[in-house]
Amino acid sequence: MGYGKILSVEAGSLAEELELVPGDKIVEVNGMKLRDIIDLSFAFADEEIELLIEHEDGEQELLEFDKDYDEELGVEFESAVFDGIRRCANNCYFCFVDQVAPDMRESLNIKDDDYRMSFLYGNFITMTNMGENDFKRIEQYHLSPLFVSVQCTNPELRCQMLRCKTAGNLAMQLDRLAKADVEYHTQIVLCRDLNDGAELDRSIRDILARKPHALSMAIVPVGLTKFRQDQYPLQGFDRESAARVIEQVEVFQQQERKATGRTFIYLGDEFYFLAGKEVPPAENYDGFPQLDNGIGLARNFMEEFAAAKEKAGETALTGYDQDMHLAVVTGTAVAPMFEQLAGQLSLNNLKVTVVPVPNRHFGTTVNVSGLLTAHDMRTTLEETVNTLSDNFDGILIPESCLRVGDNIFLDDVTLEEFSGWFDGRVETVSGGGDYFRALTDFSGYQGVSGEEAVYMWQSNAAYTKKGGYKNE
Repeated sequence: MGYGKILSVEAGSLAEELELVPGDKIVEVNGMKLRDIIDLSFAFADEEIELLIEHEDGEQELLEFDKDYDEELGVEFESAVFDGIRRCANNCYFCFVDQVAPDMRESLNIKDDDYRMSFLYGNFITMTNMGENDFKRIEQYHLSPLFVSVQCTNPELRCQMLRCKTAGNLAMQLDRLAKADVEYHTQIVLCRDLNDGAELDRSIRDILARKPHALSMAIVPVGLTKFRQDQYPLQGFDRESAARVIEQVEVFQQQERKATGRTFIYLGDEFYFLAGKEVPPAENYDGFPQLDNGIGLARNFMEEFAAAKEKAGETALTGYDQDMHLAVVTGTAVAPMFEQLAGQLSLNNLKVTVVPVPNRHFGTTVNVSGLLTAHDMRTTLEETVNTLSDNFDGILIPESCLRVGDNIFLDDVTLEEFSGWFDGRVETVSGGGDYFRALTDFSGYQGVSGEEAVYMWQSNAAYTKKGGYKNE
């Protein structure tokens, strides 16, 4: 067991009334030791509370009070789990953490595989490190939905890919979740010539057979960086192989839409970018159930841009009184989309230069915005300025390349430091609405703050929503 260390206290909250302060540790609630904020939430549902606190000086204090059933404590914790995040028990062929460059921030090297983080924040888990007590707790608290990294349903192949002898227990574990009436979203990291082709057909059919507890399936291409040292030979997808995957999966998608009205199986945007195909229309994403996993980000971005444009009307499309030259920094994969959207605007005195940044740090095969470093962006921007022979009035960068909460790039450069490298004002962009507002009214635009930032690259090769660990 551990304790919950308080990071901040909300103004006007019960915690403030109890005179709790950052640094205080919650040790027990009504005599119950706490493993995580899940325990805390259930224990705190009582109306009569005995709260054991340990202050920073080591002194313990027992607070007794009454509260409303639904009254929250009103604190933010340093971590959602009090007894330490459960680490991954696998050694996957495709593990992205093992491909991170040396001497980068420590958090990038954490291999988490914790069912609690799956329930709380949508992190994907393989379930290979879970035991009987874990499943009992999932059933007791009805922790649903979860997010499960399937990779494949062939037991022997899954053991091989994850290099874990318990990885072949997936079917039994999914049966256990279904018996507890727990729903789950699934993911496959697709590796060329390994779990694609006939194996992918098998995996799709097996998961489709598990509806309604299986809620969706995301298929994302394996990410490979120049720092990968694993001896197993993996290769990324190219234009032809990506097109084959799209064609293969579309058969199942069409069958599902005809039978149920939902697509259920969704491909990562990268497949469409690689194949040179349009991403599907918004209705094919069924409300974007795996948006935080990067599924449908491009289409959702375009939809938000269109909605912002329609809401603003013609009054927002007049342009600028004097020249405004904006640089739009992005990964190479989505650069055409940013150019296309900017091209929909014909504003007086506005010039937009989309700056695709080759990922020199991780390798140019890594083409997403969320893995761009400050130094790679700086190099490309300076090369672009030299080519254009003029500076930018403003620079728009993807919010996803910053760490949530403190605005630090992957290479430990702060946003403030990055901004100091350039003459033009630097602002962050998250969604399509932000992009529209930044282009049409850069003078009045303010980027996404650290607290509002939502997408962060994770070791499962996906985007997942992250935020403060609040007792809610």
